[in-house]
Amino acid sequence: MSKTFFYAAAICISLQANAQTTIPAAEIQIRTAVLAAPSEKQEGAKVYGYAPDGTFKMLRNGTNDLVCLADDPKKEDISVSCYHADLEPFMERGRILSKEGKNAKEIFDIRENEAKSKKLSMPKQPSTLYVLSGTKDNYNAADGTLKNSYLRYVIYIPYATAESTGLPLKPDVAGMPWIMDPGTHRAHIMINPAKP
Repeated sequence: MSKTFFYAAAICISLQANAQTTIPAAEIQIRTAVLAAPSEKQEGAKVYGYAPDGTFKMLRNGTNDLVCLADDPKKEDISVSCYHADLEPFMERGRILSKEGKNAKEIFDIRENEAKSKKLSMPKQPSTLYVLSGTKDNYNAADGTLKNSYLRYVIYIPYATAESTGLPLKPDVAGMPWIMDPGTHRAHIMINPAKP
């Protein structure tokens, strides 16, 4: 009897693990991913997401200057993002280094060195990243919609500083723009609107 119990428990655990990593259809991933983009850019954005076997791949080629990333099905809640195509070398390098097992500091240092040596191409002008997040219980997996979501903005300006932009190093009030990682390849303006 104990063998039967442990066998049943193993099946339940296996089914639960599989349910947690179910990959939505490409159409649903695309519909959710582009929610992070401005409305006029959603239809033409390039979208990366996940194949049924879990591999990361392009789901749709784009016709404009935006690249969107589908939600990672292995993570608890929903998070999708879109960014200007000029950020793609920077983002792709981060994904590669992360897949190699590098931690956040290692990824920062490697990309900083590669950007300084011109091995890693960085945008010549300010370039925006949009990040939309929400909870799983507000997500409709059948149609790819997300209720009560939160959208924040990141504007990359490589090597910008508080002095060159006039921005503070931290916000004084919710929604106030501020600069993070000033003076580095990853210098960016953070804009986190106040949550309702």
